[in-house]
Amino acid sequence: MELTTMHGVDAWHIRSDSADAWVSVNGAMVAPVKFHQEGRTAQPYSLAPWEPGTVPGVDPLLDGLRGDFFCLPFGPQPDGPQHGQTASAAWTAEAATPSSVTLRMEASDIDASVTRTISLRDGETVLYQEVLISGLDGDLPYGTHPILDFSPGTSGPARISTSRMAWSSTNPLPFADPGIGETQVLAVDALFDTLDAIPRADGSTLDVSRYPTTPGHEDLVMLVNDPGAGNIGWSAASFEGFTWFALKDVRSFPATLLWISNGGRSQAPWSSRHTARMGIEDVCSHFADGLNASRRNPLRDRGIPTVRTFDADTPVRLGVAQGVVFTPTGFGRVLDIDTSIPGLAVLTDDAGTSVETRVDWSFVLEM
Repeated sequence: MELTTMHGVDAWHIRSDSADAWVSVNGAMVAPVKFHQEGRTAQPYSLAPWEPGTVPGVDPLLDGLRGDFFCLPFGPQPDGPQHGQTASAAWTAEAATPSSVTLRMEASDIDASVTRTISLRDGETVLYQEVLISGLDGDLPYGTHPILDFSPGTSGPARISTSRMAWSSTNPLPFADPGIGETQVLAVDALFDTLDAIPRADGSTLDVSRYPTTPGHEDLVMLVNDPGAGNIGWSAASFEGFTWFALKDVRSFPATLLWISNGGRSQAPWSSRHTARMGIEDVCSHFADGLNASRRNPLRDRGIPTVRTFDADTPVRLGVAQGVVFTPTGFGRVLDIDTSIPGLAVLTDDAGTSVETRVDWSFVLEM
């Protein structure tokens, strides 16, 4: 498969009859992804508002920041790059078809082999991502990192929802550093039950179920899935005309982080212009605190894992599916995604309207 240039970086281009996706060499970041069906189009993933190579001194992760990528470990680590080499170093293509590419990395920071396959299927507006990890030993956090663009003129405002959660909290420490020009609005270490009333530092609440919010803040919250709701967890963002969704196995990814990036970082390369973005990130991690913090298992008393114990002799497969379903005018906030029928997902909104889409949801289940 030949490389092409997309938004300033080398990338592989894969396509089906319902989607086109570009996968960058550095970090294997997936974006843009253009879904199309019966004359309708959707392009939900973010491209950073700076061109790669234009901001001096920016690390590789931020230089080409876009779309979705896989983090191992998730967050900072003492002896390696933020989110691991998997999120910023160069991948090698091992195999390819017009609709899929399989990439491989010998990651020296974790001393393990990682293989990642990104694929599309005809007749489905779904992006499938499979990660195979071998030779890894020890306790590590990991996660996906899809960043969506809610800017007016792109995908636009949306309604945010998730499957049932058992525990939700704002970041346990300040997430933004005012010393380098960052601002946040959410309270520190505050529990909440609903996305439409997250505690703010000023004593009021912030409604994140409707996004974007008023610009000028950078915040992070963690939502832990209720295992009693079933093995498949989901997240959704309902735009006008389509809904983006993500499916996962909650045994592999017990939590979801919402990285609310809305102009709260004034330093380069952000320069207060990374607005109306949100990372809806499925993780096994303690917030984005990194390797050492997650290894301390600070939520163990609540039965919430923040690392996975890897065995070098036992390969691990992780699968996620992200996609869109085109919706009728006025389709609202998703309240349920039913995956009881093989090969089909049925999304129901807060007015009781249901839409369905083809998706192989068994792909995400950990065997």
